[in-house]
Amino acid sequence: MLESISTSSSNSHLAEPVIAPDSAEVMSQFRNLEPLLEEIERASAPVGKTIVVMPAYNAAPTLLKTLADLPTDVVDEIILVDDGSTDGTIDLALREGLTVIQHKQNRGYGGNQKTCYEYALNHGAEYVVMLHPDYQYDSRVVGIAVQLLKLGICDVVMGSRIRTRQEALAGGMPAWKYLANRLLTITENVALGQNLGDFHSGFRAYRREVLETIPFEQNSDDFVFDSQFLAQSVHFKFRVGDIPVPVRYFPEASSINFRRCVKYGLGTLSVLARFWAQRLRIRPSKIFFSKKIESEADNRVQLQ
Repeated sequence: MLESISTSSSNSHLAEPVIAPDSAEVMSQFRNLEPLLEEIERASAPVGKTIVVMPAYNAAPTLLKTLADLPTDVVDEIILVDDGSTDGTIDLALREGLTVIQHKQNRGYGGNQKTCYEYALNHGAEYVVMLHPDYQYDSRVVGIAVQLLKLGICDVVMGSRIRTRQEALAGGMPAWKYLANRLLTITENVALGQNLGDFHSGFRAYRREVLETIPFEQNSDDFVFDSQFLAQSVHFKFRVGDIPVPVRYFPEASSINFRRCVKYGLGTLSVLARFWAQRLRIRPSKIFFSKKIESEADNRVQLQ
């Protein structure tokens, strides 16, 4: 009797044998899941259209070199704004498949950038990189700058030409220009509360919100546009950072002479004065009125 019960109990606990599937079948199932996993990864990654804008003037000798180094896998569109070139820049850019906007008359460096940013916004850019087509700045680092924007680490990314004094001078930067850059950059860092290595770089990357907020249309059409834009970025509390960008100095690379550098330096100091006049409520300036607030009256209320 006991033996019968024991046997019955033992049989009741016997499990059905489990047969492991063939390993090839398992691998096949995983391969079928790969497209779904890739889609999930893409959905979780930061997205947005990236547009490189190139303010150009007589850039035909260097445009192809600049494009050759540009990482195409991180750029959706390249917009070149020609500021009255006479050397075939437009024809070359069109042959390379760039979106080209032509200024029939030269509008200046700042005026060129205004057109660049307006068209980039109208073309749906979420991330905008300003890159000179003169092959002075190393375009291979565009992807790094954009990634800092996509990860939310920075709102504005600058390319610093000056990692060390020796490197900057060895790259061909004139000694007087290096000294002027250092003095102005130190002054701007103190006045604006930043810690940037190079305030005067022509390599810059922006999130869309920056361009939608800053009234860059009110800025100068000359080179001081850049100084105004950085002061505006700080005023609107955008996060500004920088990365080292190797540069090259050679005859075809764009540069301004000593006289224009002096004018630019004085203009930059004037921008800092306007920044503090705005911050201390001494004298409001329209370049610090957000585009997201429609009327100047609303901005003036904001200052009170």
